Amino acid sequence: MLGAVNGRASKAQRHACRGLSLVELMVGLALGLFIVATALFLLSEHLRENRSLLLQARLQQDLRTTLDLMDRHLHRAGFWGTPQAAIWQADAAPQANPYAALTPGSNSVLFHASRDAQENQQIDSNETLGFRLQQGVLQMRLGEGGWQSLTDPEVMQVTQLQIQPQVHEQSLADLCHRPCPTTSNTCPPRQQVRSVQISLQASATHDAQVQRSLQTQVRLRNDAVVGVCPL
Repeated sequence: MLGAVNGRASKAQRHACRGLSLVELMVGLALGLFIVATALFLLSEHLRENRSLLLQARLQQDLRTTLDLMDRHLHRAGFWGTPQAAIWQADAAPQANPYAALTPGSNSVLFHASRDAQENQQIDSNETLGFRLQQGVLQMRLGEGGWQSLTDPEVMQVTQLQIQPQVHEQSLADLCHRPCPTTSNTCPPRQQVRSVQISLQASATHDAQVQRSLQTQVRLRNDAVVGVCPL
């Protein structure tokens, strides 16, 4: 009887030491691979989101820097050294601002600003400025220096540039010493408060799905004056 007990104990020990079957091993490997694949997927998603956030931050910063630069230069549009000459005076006829013209295009804008130490009342070759969109790159014209790139095509592609001039007129009838004729189209003189709205849109070069757009309103220097008082 003791031998039978020892036989059963030995059989149980051999069964316990047998290990995993092939099916159990394959199931364990499949579960392990599934867990590893899930972890790798979550890691790749985290890295993708992190890269997208970095691209968005850089695109936003570069776009804001470009818009601020355009703001500073467009703010000078129409600047000249003798703006008082545009106001009617009893002993002198008003002079037109030679730098007042601002020419917006579909993807560009040209304007003028005086850069003379002493005003000569004419547009020199170095006083023509502008911005334009050329093949995804925003460029600036610096007078005789020609067009120069403002944005890096390796970082972002500018997809839209819009310049919309806006004019608000204020009557200057109080400056006239005589009443205006009822049939006059040029009297009383009017002060044109001029501004432009700039809209920029761009996408990251390495990920076109990362897009940003910005707008700003720029008040131009030296308001234009149109019309005259009766002499």
